Amino acid sequence: MILFFILMLVLFLIGIPIAFSMAIASGIYLTFVIDVPLQSLVQRMTGGIDSFPLLAIPFFIFAGNLMNTGGITKRLVDFSKVLVGHITGGMCHVVVVVNMIMAGMSGSGVADAAGSGAMLIPAMKKCGYSKGFAAAIIAAAGTIGPIIPPSIPFVIYGSMANVSIGRLLLAGAVPGCLMGLMLMVFIYFISKKRNYPKEKRATLAELWKAFIYALPPMGMPVIIIGGIIGGIMTPTEAAAAGAMYGLLLGVFVYRELKMIDLWNVVKESVIGTSSVTIIIAAASSMAWILAYEQAPIKVIALFQEAQLGQVGTILIINAAMLAIGCFLEGIAVMIMTIPVLIPLVIQAGIDPVHFGVMLTINILIGSITPPVGTIMYVVSALGRVSITEFSKEIWPFLLALFACLLLVGFIPEISLWLPNLLMD
Repeated sequence: MILFFILMLVLFLIGIPIAFSMAIASGIYLTFVIDVPLQSLVQRMTGGIDSFPLLAIPFFIFAGNLMNTGGITKRLVDFSKVLVGHITGGMCHVVVVVNMIMAGMSGSGVADAAGSGAMLIPAMKKCGYSKGFAAAIIAAAGTIGPIIPPSIPFVIYGSMANVSIGRLLLAGAVPGCLMGLMLMVFIYFISKKRNYPKEKRATLAELWKAFIYALPPMGMPVIIIGGIIGGIMTPTEAAAAGAMYGLLLGVFVYRELKMIDLWNVVKESVIGTSSVTIIIAAASSMAWILAYEQAPIKVIALFQEAQLGQVGTILIINAAMLAIGCFLEGIAVMIMTIPVLIPLVIQAGIDPVHFGVMLTINILIGSITPPVGTIMYVVSALGRVSITEFSKEIWPFLLALFACLLLVGFIPEISLWLPNLLMD
């Protein structure tokens, strides 16, 4: 197994994308070490994506792209501005609130960061914020997207760990709000110290007008989450209903989505879905190799011998996931580690739903850290910011997210209270 990981790491370091690095390493290992026919690699890869719950992913991606193109994001920005713009560091608070609302629609941190960043980074520069700080807060707020339901990572985790996706989606609501509030606290003190501006307080009439304009988009999370909780729809069906609702808003309500825009939305959604799917397929072959080599049993035996207990297990897993997440794409990390960690988590008495939230926060922190943070690269490109400049500004927000991770990790009720209340 050590040779397998070394080979995959070498392929990754010489510039081969992570999906192809895993697939090539898996093919070589299957052929020359396990001595099975190479076609078994294809069987494992296709089997890894042959799952009904995973059909929710293209619909969530489509909904996110519709949101950014059909005029929905603009109305959410206007509503957030009148809501929290008057607080010190107003535009930064707007970024967080916008991403918290958008999180209930797309389930993708990259989509939320791209949508809000394209609109708000230029606006923040005009208000006197440095471009590095603007990019950093957009990236940090983008991590909320896959935590507040709906969530693409929760769909993947639930389908692999055989955990209720409905419970997972509900479990992310309170931690996601906690992340947003923690970021806003850090923003306030940083803005006070740097003397960042605040917007004029909106009147009640302005607040009401912005709320009315933003009300239709807020129906999307109601459809998605309400449909799942009420037992009316499966998560996949709810994702499709949410995407259809976003399409109707963009075409018939706001009338900002033209045919050429719709074509671009479909194209971007296909590309985004393909990127996620090929990673899932490649990582599935690797997950099979880990199972074949009895990696879960060996890991459990190692932890039992160390006698770390539940607290020690959580600390070790978090530390390992944070380190791995800095170098590998989040979905790949999930698919590689879930088969190994789930038996260990159950053995330690940790609720798999609680662990799913904790794991997802972990990999999202990795998405805004060098050298392989996907959200980091998106917002750096949008803001024309170097990775060095971004890294200097992101660290306070990493501390805020670390604090949330520890709270969620050691207080399971933060995650489990809402699903226990609504689904038991």
